[in-house]
Amino acid sequence: MKISFLLHNAYGIGGTITTTYNLAHALAERHEVEIVSVFRHREHPNFVLDPRVRLRPLVDLRQEREHPSHLKPSRVYPRSEYRYRDYSELTDRRIAEALATTDADAVIGTRPGLNVHLARQAPPKVARIGQEHLTLDKHSPRLRTTLRRAYPGLDVLTTVTEADASAYRRRMRLPGVRVAALPNSVPDPVLPPSDGRAKVVVAAGRLVPVKRYDLIIEAFALVAAEFPDWQLRIYGKGEERERLQRLITDLGLWNNVFLMGAAAPMEAEWVKGSIGATAADFEPFGMTLVEAMRCGLPMVSTDCPHGPAEIVADGVDGRLVPVGDRDAFAGALLELIRDDDLRRRRGLAALENARRFAPEPVVRQAELLLEEAVEARRAGRPVVRESTGGALVARGHGARDAALAVADMAVRVVRRRRR
Repeated sequence: MKISFLLHNAYGIGGTITTTYNLAHALAERHEVEIVSVFRHREHPNFVLDPRVRLRPLVDLRQEREHPSHLKPSRVYPRSEYRYRDYSELTDRRIAEALATTDADAVIGTRPGLNVHLARQAPPKVARIGQEHLTLDKHSPRLRTTLRRAYPGLDVLTTVTEADASAYRRRMRLPGVRVAALPNSVPDPVLPPSDGRAKVVVAAGRLVPVKRYDLIIEAFALVAAEFPDWQLRIYGKGEERERLQRLITDLGLWNNVFLMGAAAPMEAEWVKGSIGATAADFEPFGMTLVEAMRCGLPMVSTDCPHGPAEIVADGVDGRLVPVGDRDAFAGALLELIRDDDLRRRRGLAALENARRFAPEPVVRQAELLLEEAVEARRAGRPVVRESTGGALVARGHGARDAALAVADMAVRVVRRRRR
């Protein structure tokens, strides 16, 4: 089977890029795989690409940023999608050409706007798989309305959690489309796992407000008061760095909390710790949770929508605490720090339980979905039959989203007139 991924920019850094590379590399063991990158802004990708995977850019921003067609707005990419301003008449044409001439059996879109291109422009012979790397709730009513109209052109839609898959089935009318949860995978570790002895808590990710590193630091102040020999190491870069450094100084934690900068790969840093920590207000999946657990770290995480509760078994391989609760977060850390045996037991449980996110089981699930979609396309039938009950429920949500979208548009018109 030949499989093609349609990706915003394979030359950048981000969770969707990481998971696309991981899945592409694993599929390349048994299939012909390519990544079609809409944009290119540098000579080589940030991540190492398996030589068996072909990478093909469509628009090279180093030469074509000022292309006349790139200065005209897109007519296909949804206006309500976050990346709309990046797209143009030029990307409309290049994506359409790439889809029209593809020899792939299946094409996988990796964000809503690209899924819309795929649903509307892919030739009939190609199986169309859309991926959702955020969640339905995070999309505006206008975008949900657009997706509700376009996504019936897909064969399969995957989400990274079952909770989000359930939301799509319940709230969207997608006749004939198979909606399934497909978690992200993390490559098998190459280093021995943590032994739970190091007096180090590790956190990693983009330093942005939604990740709430400030809450982890404030919670660690309570930890350091009782265990001054423990450290918190935070890996990553982003807009919050200066504010977080000031918070560390204000709390007098300069000997306990360290902003380590970005590290790639993170595996070598995870295994130096004994506990992993994440305090996000919202997490579509939680790649850092899986990465840390695959290195033998028990996790302390906020129980935010949607990913953590489907990854961490509270009281077994980690702890889930209420969102925004500093004292509960500190208490969960202290529970593991005070009891060496408990920490090591939960670390071993994390190592075992996270095996379900290894490439092999995730890739096999992806293969089954792809095979189902390709077979349905060749047979000229939908992947699934429409459920009348679900359609009735979905119509109710569709009417509400349409009303909200109209109201939003009215507000925008009023604001423009006032200007």
